[in-house]
Amino acid sequence: MARQSPQRPDADEPELDDTDAAAAADEVEEDRPPADRALWDEVRIDPVEIALPAGTGFTLRAYRQARELTPTDVAERDQDDPFLARRQVVETEDDEEVVILDEEFAALSAEEDDEDEEKDAKARRKDKAGASDDEKAEAEAEDDAEDDEDEAGDEEVPVFLTHKGRLLLFKTPESLVTFIRSGAPNDLSQLDSWNELSERLEPADIAPLDEDTYELDLVVENLRGGHDAWDHELLIEAGEIARDLAYALRLPAVLDMLSAGSSLDDLDEALRASVNGGVGGFLGRRRLKKIGAQTASLGWRTIVGKISAVVDWRD
Repeated sequence: MARQSPQRPDADEPELDDTDAAAAADEVEEDRPPADRALWDEVRIDPVEIALPAGTGFTLRAYRQARELTPTDVAERDQDDPFLARRQVVETEDDEEVVILDEEFAALSAEEDDEDEEKDAKARRKDKAGASDDEKAEAEAEDDAEDDEDEAGDEEVPVFLTHKGRLLLFKTPESLVTFIRSGAPNDLSQLDSWNELSERLEPADIAPLDEDTYELDLVVENLRGGHDAWDHELLIEAGEIARDLAYALRLPAVLDMLSAGSSLDDLDEALRASVNGGVGGFLGRRRLKKIGAQTASLGWRTIVGKISAVVDWRD
């Protein structure tokens, strides 16, 4: 849309200087009512905005106990998944690039993994020395496993507006609301508050909070800029949404890349420490300097690619 030329003020009206104009803009912003969050708070679902290399779209996210949810069905998706197919036959040039990318990231991370393997080997040798207590340890392990299962069922996990292993992203609030009202199948419809949302939702309600807006399209380029250019808030938020999506969409490769002890998890922890200030912030910034920008950018390029591959864009 072409920018309109400013109108000349009437002769009898004084012009506003920059300070007065800024104050007037602030007053308009204060007078503007905030988006009504009552509906979202009642149904315990939130609108989310995600920017990917292919574009920006709206979707929905909720958190519920794992025992209350049926995971999305990925059987049909995985049959056509390019990241699975390329392990057997490389069919396109794009797939070849993904293969190279995965291999490069694995190679760059191999040195870090070697140190972990050496520690694991020492731990296994130590375990063998205490083999006489195996029966007692096995009984304790079984008890711990039962406790872990109970805790896992009580854990709150993310669920998105998905269907058959694909994330549904909508270019406009209107198209998202139309889909919700249509009664089309999706994984959020299993929630007890879904019917209420579908009956009351209006396009004006699709106004994600700042903390529910994610810019995955900027992550790789930001990491390539080097340590001094890294946007800590951008990268931390990217890690949060990537973990949520990987869990909800059942992407084990992404979960593994972001799992505890991985190089990208070390990056996330160092970023979080660096923004806290104090001694912890100082140590976090020192840790960031030791993290390879190339490894981080390649890893995140893989993650964004895997997430993008399971998005179903809706206009």
